[in-house]
Amino acid sequence: MSQVLDILKQVGAVIAGSHFVGTSGKHFDTYINKDALYPHTKETSEVCRLMAEAVKDLDIDTIVGPVLGGVILSQWVAFHLSQIKGTEIFGVYAEKTPEGGMQFTRGYDKYVAGKKILVVEDLTQTGGSAKKTTDAVRSIGGQVAGVCVMVNKNTREVNSQYFNTPFFPLDILEVPMYEEGRCPLCDSGIPINTAVGHGKKYLEAKNLKS
Repeated sequence: MSQVLDILKQVGAVIAGSHFVGTSGKHFDTYINKDALYPHTKETSEVCRLMAEAVKDLDIDTIVGPVLGGVILSQWVAFHLSQIKGTEIFGVYAEKTPEGGMQFTRGYDKYVAGKKILVVEDLTQTGGSAKKTTDAVRSIGGQVAGVCVMVNKNTREVNSQYFNTPFFPLDILEVPMYEEGRCPLCDSGIPINTAVGHGKKYLEAKNLKS
């Protein structure tokens, strides 16, 4: 049984019983604030050690994470996997393109092209960032050996078939998502949380439209 959710709860990253809005615009009542994890280097290292343990039997040359949170994960997972395998595993990251995809800059393509790649990500609700990263890897001739995430929040849609490669979620936290206008949290009058998530931007955009 993975310890990831326990670690996230210890650092106050799991917030339940509120009203959140995600990047997709959907509403939900439980939020994982992964940014609350990263200041705690011991706990971050431990989560990434668990990720490295989960994929230790794969043949991997390089760990790739999408900007921003994936940068930290790629470094720590590469460190721990290097320790486990006794050989250097590289850690790099993919950046967003103006069109919304992912790309490799800073000369990082040489660590990806022709290499066996593990893509790492913090959370998957739609899996979009991780999927764009796997597409970027394949577009320059890298082989995606697997995708590993801390927590998968959508087992029905985000799985090995979605990424077309083995998928390793360390923990699962299914969170019901509601469309605007069909949200029981709105119907109950629960205020939208503006401290974390995209609630603040969501309300600002609504005010601009009104």
